[in-house]
Amino acid sequence: MASVFVPKPGCPLCGIVSSAIHTPSHSPVLASFPDSDQPQILWRDENFTIYRERTNPVSSRGHIVIVFNLHVPSLYNLSSSDLPLLVVIRDISHRLLSSIQAPASVPFAAPSPTSATFLPSSDNNDIHIGFVTPPFRDPKLPVTDHLHAHAFVSPADRMGWFRGIAFSSLAWYAIDDLIAEIREESSNNRVRSGTARRPIDFVPHAGSRSGTADGIETTERSLAVVDLEDGESAPNSPRSPTTATGFLTGTPARIRA
Repeated sequence: MASVFVPKPGCPLCGIVSSAIHTPSHSPVLASFPDSDQPQILWRDENFTIYRERTNPVSSRGHIVIVFNLHVPSLYNLSSSDLPLLVVIRDISHRLLSSIQAPASVPFAAPSPTSATFLPSSDNNDIHIGFVTPPFRDPKLPVTDHLHAHAFVSPADRMGWFRGIAFSSLAWYAIDDLIAEIREESSNNRVRSGTARRPIDFVPHAGSRSGTADGIETTERSLAVVDLEDGESAPNSPRSPTTATGFLTGTPARIRA
């Protein structure tokens, strides 16, 4: 999979991933450059590099950017098998943003694609996690061909009206909506019907596998790096870097006519 989405020369996000690759993985705070323009890396593992946006945050209360380590061009390269990765993005973003605002003594434990999901409290509506979708882009991070998510704590008091277009309903794809849409597409059941957590949210892999009525597995291989210690095996179907798959075969549901 790594050979499919290889680093792209000149990509600023590939540069951030590369700069963090020599630091210890699975750490809540990896590197800090208080007097430098270098990003403050908050987390790195096999799948993501997460840094704190300090130069141009949209919120003074906290703004982080979650970068896929692989040079994945867009949301259209994701399939239902990548649901656990999206759940991890959601859960680790809640934890990192909470830790930024919490005392240093509060312990940090991050989820993995195979762990039981961490469910943030239903009344924590100040944290927003999602993607800026083309043709819109964040003018302060105008990278449109390396998939990354934003997470911030409201109010967005440093956003500005022009930048706010990228974070408005015109362009913003909330990660909870994305997870729900994939699950609805793969399970043919209504998943999202309000802000309250449902039982399916307790199962990170729910909706991530598909097959035919005669028991043939048709799930595409996930972008996630498989942890052999977890005993998980990846589906055998290859992933094409150029073909839009599954749930995102057209305009995102939130702006369809």
